[in-house]
Amino acid sequence: MSGRPATRVVRAGLPGPHDGEPFLPGPVFAAPFHLSGPIDASPYGYARYANPTWSGYEAALGELEGGEAVLFSSGMAAVAAVLATLVEGDVAVVPGDAYPGVAMIAAQQLAPRGVEVRVVASDAGEIMAALPGATLVWVETPSNPGLAVLDVTTLAAAAHEAGALLAVDNTLATPLSQRPLALGADVSVASASKFLTGHSDLVLGYVAVADPERAAALRGWRGLIGAIAGPFETWLAHRSLATLDVRHERQCATALQLATVLDGRPGVADLRYPGLPGHPGHELAARSFGGRFGAVVCFDLQTEERAQAFLGACRLIDEATSFGGAHSSAERRLRWGSDDVSPGFVRLSVGLEDAGDIVADVLAALDSATAGD
Repeated sequence: MSGRPATRVVRAGLPGPHDGEPFLPGPVFAAPFHLSGPIDASPYGYARYANPTWSGYEAALGELEGGEAVLFSSGMAAVAAVLATLVEGDVAVVPGDAYPGVAMIAAQQLAPRGVEVRVVASDAGEIMAALPGATLVWVETPSNPGLAVLDVTTLAAAAHEAGALLAVDNTLATPLSQRPLALGADVSVASASKFLTGHSDLVLGYVAVADPERAAALRGWRGLIGAIAGPFETWLAHRSLATLDVRHERQCATALQLATVLDGRPGVADLRYPGLPGHPGHELAARSFGGRFGAVVCFDLQTEERAQAFLGACRLIDEATSFGGAHSSAERRLRWGSDDVSPGFVRLSVGLEDAGDIVADVLAALDSATAGD
């Protein structure tokens, strides 16, 4: 599909026009499919291996990412499919300050099986220092929840020179802001539960690669372990993709407005948003993300009590985990015990509510939370 990203998200993965047929075919519910004779007579034989509804959504994701996409039942299933390629004697470089599930799989599953795990910060210098002898380098940019920004092109070149593959978690950026495969990465991984579906009502993930053999191996792994997506969830995700560009544009613009208002505000410490000139990596983000810096804003209210008071005083910001949905949400990240952040660190996901209303709600909640200071 040609055209700019806004056009691709609307048209990607749709069949050609046929009289009497819908734009997006409905979900196909089946376990077995009719299959006579050779097993390769049809791409569809049994639903653990292929489904027409997956095929359409995977085609759409592939068009957005610039590669071949393989759909999984969750973002973590997609992560696990990539990390499962590592064997005894391999070396994995993983971030300790990004999505905790990656480091947890590395520590609890890979290391006991003889894979050397090198845990680094989402910092170019630390990653470069860990490259010698590496097999797979995993990065997340922007990172979650620290919102660190990395130069994928430079890291891909360095990883390849060291003989390693580069995998990029593209969940926060989305393919609208960043296409890791086009920047030299070997693998792009994302949770489709967040911005891509945008309604906080389903769980999916995918891996996009440029190498058809790697895509085939991922599909084989998916079929073997059964980490498959349901057809109805997949159809909902494909349907929701058409509004991704307008949702993402609105959310990014509001997030920048909110971050600008919070910048320098008394009581708000360690404000993190790549769109702010003072944010580490802002210049790289400005070059890389096409003016869209994401819809997640993080800041530190310094104590658990103040952060919880802020969350309790919000009226338009729901206290919930995850991000990327139509409804604004926030949480104190340390409540999960898996991020290396302070007790008052808040991750806020900007939704689709009116920008002025969101800003007013956050400011009023901050006033309420700090009234006794």
